[in-house]
Amino acid sequence: MNEHILISDVIDAFKQEDFDFVGMAENGWPIVKGDLRLPHINKSFPCEIEIDPTFVDIPKVRLLEIPSGLPPAVPHLGSDGALCYIDKGTIVLDIFDPIGQSLACLDRASAILEQIINNEILEDLTEEFFAYWGSQYCFVDIQNQNLGKLNCIIAEAENGTPLCFLTDNSERTYMKAAMLGYKPTEQTVLTYRIQTKASPKPFIRKWPPNTVSDILTWQSSLDPSCRRKIHQRVKEGLKNKDASGMLILIESPLMTYGFIVYFDRPLSSQKEVKKARVDITLQFSVVPVSVVKIDDHYLAQRNIPELRTLAGKNLIVVGCGTIGGYLSEMLVKAGAGTGGGLLTLVDFEILLPQNIGRHRLGFPHILMNKAKSLGIELKYSAPGAEILALPVDVRTAHLGNIDLLIDATGEEALGHWLSSKYPLPLHILTVWIEGPGTAVRSLLRSHNSKACFRCLSQINKKGDLCSTVEAIPQILSGHGCEGLYVPFSATASVQAASLGVEAVLDWANGVHSPSLRTKLIDCQYELATFDCDPLKDEDCPICNS
Repeated sequence: MNEHILISDVIDAFKQEDFDFVGMAENGWPIVKGDLRLPHINKSFPCEIEIDPTFVDIPKVRLLEIPSGLPPAVPHLGSDGALCYIDKGTIVLDIFDPIGQSLACLDRASAILEQIINNEILEDLTEEFFAYWGSQYCFVDIQNQNLGKLNCIIAEAENGTPLCFLTDNSERTYMKAAMLGYKPTEQTVLTYRIQTKASPKPFIRKWPPNTVSDILTWQSSLDPSCRRKIHQRVKEGLKNKDASGMLILIESPLMTYGFIVYFDRPLSSQKEVKKARVDITLQFSVVPVSVVKIDDHYLAQRNIPELRTLAGKNLIVVGCGTIGGYLSEMLVKAGAGTGGGLLTLVDFEILLPQNIGRHRLGFPHILMNKAKSLGIELKYSAPGAEILALPVDVRTAHLGNIDLLIDATGEEALGHWLSSKYPLPLHILTVWIEGPGTAVRSLLRSHNSKACFRCLSQINKKGDLCSTVEAIPQILSGHGCEGLYVPFSATASVQAASLGVEAVLDWANGVHSPSLRTKLIDCQYELATFDCDPLKDEDCPICNS
């Protein structure tokens, strides 16, 4: 940070913009007060600005009066005048230029307010909505898109804190709740899901909503049809004499949000209510709820929105060692074992202490079978995934229905055997590390004209399609009676696994080229073969049998 520039210098800079220092906020940030000028429409609005004395967070801008003539619900502006003018994830704050940075934020706030007044960004939507919504959470583990009544599980943490889990598969959700330290109770709550065509925006007249009436008034400004559906569901829920409240989820185009309705008004004077024609549901209390998706589809799809995930695929990973452990974990994060699919792990070996330095598994799994232990670990990160561990030699295993077989053993002879045992049309992906972490490679066999793993081995022996120009040294190490091994770090294993998962995702999306991929790790060597599609070798005993 530029130590010569102090917060007092920034305050002086704001003074040049006719902002005066008026005190300190509770969080210790200085507050300046002045007019936010909108030069293009020749207007200004009084506001106060809180400035981070460390210059790490953007200044907080709050209008002291809401501009007149605005629609009842707009984005970026809270009912207390708080103006959201920058998405922190889209900018890099320059702590070495706090004065220029702070004044640039002032200009940005002015531009955003001008757009709001001109109705130019009414359909804009960012996750800022939740900054104005509730802090109470509801977890949603629903795969289907059906509207209407939902199954709600109320679970409690050890300290008694409740949390709602909405589900279309109780067994799957029970596992996820348990992983979070929540135990399901016998309690439940009426829950409905309603769809709307409107994206949510804060209601600047009264926020947050406190009653059903507030909710309905707000929704009337967004989507009158949704307002009617909400009111109808509240009335339906009231007919359930055992219900003390209900939960309503709103499915908007880009997000899901919700609120709890408490049936907290006395119903003893029903005759008087009917006589006066008063709708008692309007006075029921509401609590906004932030909806958090934990369904398998969302968790896998969120980071690869343009790609198909591995959901619904039957994948076999042979070898749960230094490559297979990391590779399997990334497969699960990409949806393996979900959507009716299955991830099968095959390995008959146990984890030994000398394996830990470059293995996905750790100390608690020593002397345990690698496939079983890896399956347990993967279920922690993806409780809903279907994972089958086979602690057997793959040469004796009955693998059943397979979409893709992945050989992560790094054993060349076994790779040849798998290519022979499982011919086309079954697709096989082989992933391995060359030398002491010199390079990592993957080969996909998906067509009868393309090379299998045995083909590539024979081609390499002829000096073609090698990973490096230079010969790769064959280095072996060993301590005491642990046996010889090829030394390389866990980073090589992770890079091999990453290369393999990229090939698997391409395969799932119908992309089978390049079938041979190479990534050079040791910069002392020169890459010999760029990614390509090698043809089968005419002397291969597998492809020409």
